[in-house]
Amino acid sequence: MTIHEKWELSELPLKIDLETKQILKSLPSAHAALAELKGIASTIPNQNILINTLGLQEAKDSSAIENIITTHDDLYKSELNLDAFKSLNAKEVQNYISALKKGYELTSKSGLLTNRIIQDIQEVLEENSAGFRKLPGMALKNSATGETIYTPPQDFDEIMRLMTNLERFMNDGSICDYDPLIKMAIIHYQFESIHPFYDGNGRTGRIINILYLIIEKLQTLPILYLSSYIINRKADYYRLLQEVREKNSWEEWIMFMIQGIEQTSRETIDLIIKIRELMMTFKYKLRDNYKFYSQDLLNNLFKHPYTKIEFVVNDLNVSRLTAANYLNKLAEDGLLKKERLGAANYYINVPLFELLTKR
Repeated sequence: MTIHEKWELSELPLKIDLETKQILKSLPSAHAALAELKGIASTIPNQNILINTLGLQEAKDSSAIENIITTHDDLYKSELNLDAFKSLNAKEVQNYISALKKGYELTSKSGLLTNRIIQDIQEVLEENSAGFRKLPGMALKNSATGETIYTPPQDFDEIMRLMTNLERFMNDGSICDYDPLIKMAIIHYQFESIHPFYDGNGRTGRIINILYLIIEKLQTLPILYLSSYIINRKADYYRLLQEVREKNSWEEWIMFMIQGIEQTSRETIDLIIKIRELMMTFKYKLRDNYKFYSQDLLNNLFKHPYTKIEFVVNDLNVSRLTAANYLNKLAEDGLLKKERLGAANYYINVPLFELLTKR
């Protein structure tokens, strides 16, 4: 492209063949890792355990890419929703997990990933209903130098045209028969390049990744998240996105995303196996030593790394006094760690917390 040519974002599918030899060779092992993850996830008795624990981890990592930094401790305290604790960053991260769950619920019902759903996700994420950009002026800048790196489409009609095209590409398999992992990489590039919202594009785009794998039936739960992979290669991620725009370097970008899927799948499999082993250890301790043991109680202690009396009341359908007795007894015996925040107590599953924060 010469300096005088105006670069424009093309509609999908592209007129070039992206199924290169190298890309096709990388697909079987990535698919095998995804299939193994799908199988391992189904062995956890309560699926909300994985959606909550891994979803919170993803929310933290995805927000960190946008420099919204929070600690695990603040994140889990924020989930307790106690008056004595307020953290703006942790609240933003909580919005991410709410947006993720909303997207999962809507795509599960419809089997589609529509622009309406994408707007619903961003609305929960940003707590506003601005929708797609109507005003010009959006530019992606280098945070260190302030230099403009990329100017996405400015005109509302163009944004709508490209998003309508992207919606069709995601949901109509007849217009492009590429492998879904190649398509996911193309979709992510296209969405980030359209940059349709005033804010929250990066986080919305990363939620779209996992929802696309679910509508393609490669996963059943929203638990495969690429944010930790991207954080560790942030410079490569932004460089490769930009090189597709400047040099049409599709192969490197698609390979980067496929490798991310495989590597993250393997890491998540390892983490789920460790969570499962820890659950079994807790189960035997609870079952052998406490008359009040139940599967619902065990699930509660793993769904919430930090739990509280209200969570147990709701999950076990017991009185407040009974829930407090259960938790206090487990804390006295060292299975949980009791902490106080303002006027309220909360209880930490320390081994689970350590497992999730080591990642």
